[in-house]
Order: sequence, then C-alpha cells, then structure tokens
Amino acid sequence: MLDADVHVWRQFLGNSTSEGTGSKNTRSRAPAPQTPAPHPKRTPAAPTSHPHPLMDEPHHSPTSWPDARAIAARAAVKEAAHAAPVMRPLSEALGQVLAAPLAALTDLPPFDTSAMDGWALAGPGPWRLPTDEKDQVHGILAGHGEAAALPDGHAVRIATGARVPPGATAVLRSEYGTAAGDGWLHASAAHPVVLGQDIRTRGQECRSGDQLLPAGTLVTPAVLGLAAAAGYDELPTVRRPRVEVLVLGDELLAEGLPHDGRIRDALGPMVGPWLRALGAEVTGTRRLADEADAVCAAVAESSADVVVTTGGTAAGPVDHVHPTLRRLGAELLVDGVAVRPGHPMLLARLAPENRENRESRENPEGPDTPEKSETPGPQTRPARHLVGLPGNPLAAVSGLLTLAEPLLRTLTGRPAPAPGPAPLAEAVQGHPRDTRLVPVTFRQDAAVPLRFNGPAMLRGIAVADGLAVIPPGGAKRGTEVEVLDLPWSAITTEQLSYADQTRRADQAHRTPQAGHRTPQASHHTDRAAGHGDGEDISPEEGPA
Repeated sequence: MLDADVHVWRQFLGNSTSEGTGSKNTRSRAPAPQTPAPHPKRTPAAPTSHPHPLMDEPHHSPTSWPDARAIAARAAVKEAAHAAPVMRPLSEALGQVLAAPLAALTDLPPFDTSAMDGWALAGPGPWRLPTDEKDQVHGILAGHGEAAALPDGHAVRIATGARVPPGATAVLRSEYGTAAGDGWLHASAAHPVVLGQDIRTRGQECRSGDQLLPAGTLVTPAVLGLAAAAGYDELPTVRRPRVEVLVLGDELLAEGLPHDGRIRDALGPMVGPWLRALGAEVTGTRRLADEADAVCAAVAESSADVVVTTGGTAAGPVDHVHPTLRRLGAELLVDGVAVRPGHPMLLARLAPENRENRESRENPEGPDTPEKSETPGPQTRPARHLVGLPGNPLAAVSGLLTLAEPLLRTLTGRPAPAPGPAPLAEAVQGHPRDTRLVPVTFRQDAAVPLRFNGPAMLRGIAVADGLAVIPPGGAKRGTEVEVLDLPWSAITTEQLSYADQTRRADQAHRTPQAGHRTPQASHHTDRAAGHGDGEDISPEEGPA
C-alpha cells in the first residue's frame, strides 16, 4: 500500500486500536465515507524490457473487482472451445462436467412395465386367473422377455418392473384385489380399476433422442443413474485443466515450528486442494527460492494449462513474478485489483512458446552458431495462463475466488454460479475505495462477519461459509450483499489429485454430505506479512 493510501486509511479508521470489523463486541462507530467514483478500467500494459520492476514506475489504477472477475472468466474462452472432450466410464465420471448434451439412447421406459406388484388385467372384471400352478404363484417377473398375450377378461400375477403382456389394460395392486380360491380375481369396491392404472408406458419419461441434460452439467450420482438408464456406458466430459502451484519464498518452512525468522508455509497445503475443489487437476506443488532465474525457469518449463504462484506479485526486491512475465513476453490481463485483502493479485496470458524464443530466453546474447531444429515447424503449444496470488493466506484466498475461480470455471465448462445475496447480521466497515471480501458464517439466513479477517489470517476463513462482498464505504446491518460460497461439497471433495485417484474407494466414506455447509478447518500457521504483498496488515483483523 502506498504511503498516501495508508494515511487515508488510518484517517478513516481514526487510528483505532479496536478489534476491527467483524468483532461482535466492539466496532468502530465512525460513519462510513461516501463511495467514490469508480476508477476507469485499466488497459493492460504492454510488456517492457526492464530487468526488474522499478519502484518509480508510473502508477496505474487497479482493475475493479467485478471487472477482474469478468476478465478472468473470458480469458480462456478460446482454449475451452477447442479442448477435446474426454470419454470416461460411468465409474470415473463423478464430479466431471458434461462436454456435450446428454441425449437418450433409448425410450424410457423401453417397454410398458408394471409400476406395482399385483395382477395384469385385460378388460373389465372379474378376471379369470391362470390354472397353471407356476403362473398362479410367480406370474410375470422383471427381467423376463415378452409374455404371451393376455386374453380379455383374464388376469396374471406381475411383479414391479416386469414387462406388461400384450392385451393388458391395467395393473391391479395386490392390496386392492382378492383371489377367493375359486379361480377368479375381484377388485375392491373402494378401488375401482381405471384404464391404464399402474402401467408405466413406453417412453413415458423420454423418447430416444430426447435431450436429457445440457452440456456443462455437473455429473452427480443422480446424473450417473440417468445416464445408465438412458443407455450410456461412458460419458463425454470436459478435460480438467492441469494446474501447477509454485510457492515462492525463502522464509517458508515445510514442517516444524517457526524459528530464526522463518515461518510455516500455509499456502502449499491449502492452494492445491482448493484448486481441485474448483475442478482442476493439480499436477503438483513446488516450493521455490526467491531467485529470479529459478522462478522464470519454473514458469517457462511448466506443462500445466494454468500456473498459480503465491507471493512475489508486488514490487519488492525479491518479487520476481512481474520480471518473469516480462522475460517470457506474457500479456498482463489483470495487474492489481481494487479489493482487500489481495489487491496485488494478477492474471497473465503466457505467450505460446516455440524453440526460437525458448533459446532466446535461455541465451539472451544469442547462440554462437545457429542450429537447425530437428523437427520442422513452429513447435508451439497453446497459450497458457498464470494466476499470481499474494503471499498472505487470506489475500491468496481472495485471489483464488477473484481470478482462479472464474478462469477455471470457463476451462471446466461449468456455468456461472447464481448470485447468493444475504443480509448482514452486523454492520461492516469498508475500504474507502476498494471492495472488501470478509469471511462470514450463516446464522438464521443472515451473514455474520467473522473475526480474524486480516490478510495474513486464516482463523476466520477456516470456519466460514463464504466471503461477503462489501462495497467501498462499507455496508450497514441488514444490507443484502453478495456472498461467495466456498466450494466444499461431496462432488468437489471427490475431485482428487491424479495420485489419489487409486484411493478413491477408500476415501469415499469420508466424503461430506452434499448440500451441507461444512466448515473446512485449516490449522496451518498464517504466513504473516509475506514478502512484498503490499498489504497494510493490522495486528488484529482490521481492513487491509
């Protein structure tokens, strides 16, 4: 945050040392400032040749939060449209997304069937029962071929799901009929027989060729059942985008307690599973030192469709994401977002790489002797994307829901979620100019702001049901605000990494029930301050 921004923000807070927004006991009583005019939409800057971002670069206005999400949703439209579907057996399709409409391959039901156990009837009663002992006891069972035609005035036993014999006009439920032992069946006077009763006629649910579900439908257990009934053994699904996570920072520890100025990495254990919940196939999480060449090589050599970095997105001495993007000729689509926490986040389109520009990157001076490519042609690969998350944990979550979620939603073919407004149970202070994302939990259909909502804190989001979108200037109690749901459900929990797929059956019994808001706790230590995140961090949970 610039010094001028800090000054304005502290003036707004009145230099308060209270617990901050979301506290249930004390909240600032300062009136909310008037919402300022929105910043004009920023045009992404062209790549430069600077070896490192300079502190005196011209200031640019960050992209508004709604615009940033819209840009991220549109960024991979071309890539999604040209992706070939993946045919998956029904046993492996749970949690995937249909790449094409699901059309019935057969009539449902495929023939007239009995909806109840009872008797198949032909014409008005009473009805003559079969004299054959086998027909008297078992009758027509499910799974058998077509039975002999039923003569008018006759009845035969039939089981639920069994094929109704030709000539049958109705099915009489067992509890509504009486066989007195004289060879005749009588219907109860209280339940007169109606033509066609308890017969599921062929094609009642659908006819062959009818569209059952549109492309983009999430494959749930019910969808699997419908697909099987409609004749499918496998389904065309959208290929999950491959995502690699690069965690940057010399100060991060992978295990043990913080010591000697080093802190635990909270993002490595969190970001990958979060991306899986958003529909990605996470190929791996790598920890990198704060070295420019190492960061550049890792991004350039990644085979993932999307590279997600954590930390290093600001303009500090060891923030190497921007220089890496310049070296690789990337196009910055979003460079900073007017949102707190998380405003140093970014989204870039990495240039399609070929042999020539790879050699140029590896040897800027140029090769002494030009070599011929062994393979003719440009040897390019499709454009990829990079999402740069801030290094503070809650700021990174903000980046995941602001940029990664819309980008992956497009790549996975999922429809945009319906807005989920909810009234605030308490007033929430806002940033003077930026949108705020505040962890909330639901209580009696109201969104209750949670404490510990600073950019370096995870205690709030660990028990949250969603993130409330607070407009600049804040929102009063009772104001309806949009709430971003967290992607925890039975289906998303089922979206395991490639290495975990073989353990799917063993883990199935631990999957949460769908539809329940299950807080997902994370007990990893916060990444305090990060490095170069550009956030004004409160010692408690004040806005940043």
